Amino acid sequence: MRLLTTVRLSSRSKNQTMTWILKKMMLALIWVYQHMISPLTPSACRYTPTCSQYAVEAIGKYGPFTGGWMALRRIGRCHPWGGSGHDPVK
Repeated sequence: MRLLTTVRLSSRSKNQTMTWILKKMMLALIWVYQHMISPLTPSACRYTPTCSQYAVEAIGKYGPFTGGWMALRRIGRCHPWGGSGHDPVK
């Protein structure tokens, strides 16, 4: 007879799992944009790396919350009166 055991995840483990899932979902949305939407629009990037690549790097380095906030701030700076040039993830 097999005994069924329940694995209890600690609160920290649950948070890490949810953060991992959120990170993967955000990166999947960016992938869809980069490979399906962006090729259909003309290139008008003011910064290098592009905003979507910046978002991938920021989320990969800082996680979905801080990296996502950094990406939103970068997108907010991308307008005709904003800056331009090389702006890597720090």
